[in-house]
Order: sequence, then structure tokens, then C-alpha cells
Amino acid sequence: MVSAHHERASIELMTMYQVSKILGSSLDIHKTFREALNVMVSMMGWRRSAVVLNTDDGVLCGLCAVGLSREETRRLEFAVGEGIVGRVFASGIPMVVPDIAQEPLFLNRTGAADQMGDSPIAYIATPIKADRRTLGVLTMDRAVGERSPVFDEDARLLSMVASLMGQNLLLHRSVQAEHERFNDESRRLSKALKPTYKLDTAIGQSSRMQEVFSEVHQVAPARTTVLLRGESGTGKEVIARAVHNLSPRQDQPFIRVNCAALTESLLESELFGHEKGAFTGAVGMRKGRFELAHGGTLFLDEIGDISPSFQAKLLRVLQEKEFERVGGTHPIKVDVRLILATNRSLEKMVAAGEFRADLYYRINVVSIFLPPLRERREDIPLMVEHFMQRFNRENGRKVRVGPKAMKVLTSCYWPGNVRELENCVERTATMAMGEELSDLSFPCHDNRCLTQVLHHIERDDAVRPMTGKPIHIPIAEVPGRPRETHGMADGDYAAVGGPGQPVHAPQGERHDDKPDGERERLVWAMERCGWVQAKAARLLNITPRQMGYALQKYDIEVRKF
Repeated sequence: MVSAHHERASIELMTMYQVSKILGSSLDIHKTFREALNVMVSMMGWRRSAVVLNTDDGVLCGLCAVGLSREETRRLEFAVGEGIVGRVFASGIPMVVPDIAQEPLFLNRTGAADQMGDSPIAYIATPIKADRRTLGVLTMDRAVGERSPVFDEDARLLSMVASLMGQNLLLHRSVQAEHERFNDESRRLSKALKPTYKLDTAIGQSSRMQEVFSEVHQVAPARTTVLLRGESGTGKEVIARAVHNLSPRQDQPFIRVNCAALTESLLESELFGHEKGAFTGAVGMRKGRFELAHGGTLFLDEIGDISPSFQAKLLRVLQEKEFERVGGTHPIKVDVRLILATNRSLEKMVAAGEFRADLYYRINVVSIFLPPLRERREDIPLMVEHFMQRFNRENGRKVRVGPKAMKVLTSCYWPGNVRELENCVERTATMAMGEELSDLSFPCHDNRCLTQVLHHIERDDAVRPMTGKPIHIPIAEVPGRPRETHGMADGDYAAVGGPGQPVHAPQGERHDDKPDGERERLVWAMERCGWVQAKAARLLNITPRQMGYALQKYDIEVRKF
């Protein structure tokens, strides 16, 4: 009997030595915990063993197990206080079950009770603690032999291993937290030490514009074709000139052409030139913009507006690096760097057959996207200061912008971007009676904002001025509400006059621009109602409060005009 006791003590000592060596070899708890369980199960003759840890959600989930499949391990999930594992975690006290078949708290999540055979199965669970906190539960089960079983030794060994695991788990989390803190600090320092780019012709300290300036500095020294993309008024020509000024061609000509301002025949003559007598009025030879830009940069604005036939001619010039004047027969070779700009979606135009795919791939070498002004509002004060300085210098004034006026400027949606901001500042400063602009100085205070007039759409509660006649508007499709509840067929329009007037539904017109998605419907309704929430709510047949919740839920910025 003594020899058996000594033999067990020797096995336990060897098991603890192997487990402690494994746990100290690495901070990868998924690997070390599983290897430790494997050693215990094999050396102590246990059937199964598992580690269940508490998660951030407050649910106990299986980390690793020996004797269980991956699917069975995933089923090791308990709420605090649920079953044996949940009870041990909540109380922090080990629990010994001599026969799981007789224990109602045993939930049999992995199906262990279904595989017992003739011998009863004992189950022991002990808490994994560290720093006076319970972090998880370590469990084991084994078959009970014919001899009187003694579970104290198994429970003691399991508790010692759980203590080692707790210290290892605490160290792992501490190192992981320090690693995350180090990464955050590295990202912060990297961002702080990131060079600040400046352009002589552009203003911008926001992160979005710093990315644009960085791309300009990167691409400027090369000969690569550049495609500038962004909404109208974002400053594409300014960026094009900056690319030219930072390039080795800065001392050579910078020629610009607005492709949308010329017809196809005039654009061809403007770009390629013409020979004497090529057409009526061609009294002499004239060089085109390609020739004038030889050695320098040619900026083609609104490239998405050129005709398909001229796209083919432009593609030939880009491929061959040569062209012929209108009415000429001799090819002319030029060395020109092209910078192109557009506010249109070339990808959609290619898909619709409106823009040649081969030309798209030829010009879309390096694309620089210019953000709209509403996405870089922190640059607005700098721009306003620049515009005001220029206005005062040119007009001999000393107008300044007050804090309330600056709040109005930084809150506006600016669909016209920088160009609209410049016009608004100049218009307001011109009409200002004093030397300081306030929020009352702007036309939007008196509902006279030109942008608001352009973007406002009359709704169902409006009647035509002077006539009092109702306005025919399309019936709104309410999200989640069947169209039949409107009492009208698809495409019907309602004539809405004043209160108490009947609703008429004339046929024959279609309105198919209503989007399908809920977020798209919200934006659609707001745009149709001039971004007035109350009107948009009536359009969607919901309350203004529900409208406000929906806009907040889908993170839709309310445009202010």
C-alpha cells in the first residue's frame, strides 16, 4: 500500500514538473494549456480534461480540451452559475462529482454521460484563479474502478495545475495589454512624426488633404499620367498645377484645356492645331495645345465629357505620342505629360458604353481623389482666412470673420465645395456693412441662400405662388409599408392642395427613382425635401422623432444650407 502511495506521489511530482516546464516555455496559452492537459491526461490516466475561460461577454467558453473533438470543445459554453462549471466559477470553490450519472447539475454538453459504459465516471472542476480573481475553470473526468476511489489526490493535483495556469494566464494578458499599448503608442508617434506636406497653390492641414499632398509629392517627379478625380469645385486644377510645379518640367509650359467648353471639331483644332485652308476661316497654320505644351504639361479638364469619336483620336495620341494637325498629313511627335481631371464616374460610363475602356485604362494610371469640402471641415477656417486676406487686399477693406460667422461656414454642407465657399465669403464680405461678419451677415439667415434655392425641392405642403393651385408630386413609397395602402397604383401622382382638399391620382407618369435600401430611402427623402427633417418624415409617413433616430442610426449627415 505504501509502495502504491509512493508510486502515485512520484507520478504526480513528474506530472507537475512537466506541466510547469510546458507552461513556462511560451505565452501562447492555446498551445501550452493544451500540451499541459495532454500530459496530465496521459500520465494520470484520466479520460478527459478541459479549460473553460471567462470572456468579455461574461460567458464561459471552452479554450482547449483533450479527449474532446473540436466540435465538442465549442459546445463547452456556460453562463455564470449554470451547471457545475458555472457554479464553480461563481463560487470559486472546487467541486467533486463521484458519478456524473447521478448529478443533476451535470449538463452533459459534450455527451460525456452517453459514453460511460459500465463504469461510473467521476468529474472534478476547480477554479483557475490569479490576483484574487477567478479567470476560468479547469475540469477533468475519469473512470472509477472497483476499489474505493479517493478523489482528494486528483483534486489537489488539479488545483495546483489550475494555480499555475492562472499565473500564466495573468502574465499572458498583461503582456498582451502592454503589446497593444505599445502598438497604439507606435501608431501615435508615427502619426505625430509623419511629415507635413505643403503645396504653394493649395491649402489643407486635414488628414485627407495631407494624403492628397503626399500623393502629389510622390507622383510629381515621374512622367506618369495623372487622373484627378473629385466633385466639382474641389480644386483639381490647383492640384494639377502643383504636380507640374513640383516636377522636372516646372520651367516648361503648363497648358490647360476645358474639354466640356468646346465642341468636338473645335476641341480637335484646339488640341492638335490646323493647317492653312483646313476649313473655312483657317487663313493660316495654327499650333495646337499639344505642340504648345511640348516639354511641359497638358491639363485636360472634364475629360469625361468628350465624345466617343474624339476619345479614339485622343487614345491614338496617347499610344503613339504623335498626331496630325487638322488638314495635315505629316505626323508630329511631342513630349507632353498629361494630367486629366473629371467629376464623373468613368467606371459607370465604361459600363454604359459611354467611355472607351481602352482609353480608361490608358489614362487611369495614377488616380488622386480629392475629398469634398464637407469631409475636411477643419480646412475651412484656413481657407476663409486666405479668401478674406485676398478680398481685403483687393478692395482696401478690413473685414474680419467673427466666431459665430465661422461656425456658420464650418457647418454648411457646401455642395459646391471650395468654389462655393470662396463665392460665399466674397459675397458676404462685399455686402457687409461693418468690419466684422457675424451669423446674421449671411444670406441663409434670411432664407436667401442661393445654394438652398438650387437644392430645395417643393413638397406636398406647398402650392404654386400666386395661383394657389396644388402641385402634382409623386407618391412616396413608405419603407415597410405595402404600396397598396396608398390606394394608388404604381406610378400614380397625388395632387395635394390645402387642408381638407381631396387627393387626386392622375395616371400616366412614372417615378422609378425610389431606392430599395432603408438608408438610401432616408437620403432620397431628405434630398427631395431640401434636407428638412419634418418634411422628409411626412414623406416617409413617420414621425420627426423616428426620422431623427433613423438618421442617427445610419450615420447620415444632415446637410445645412
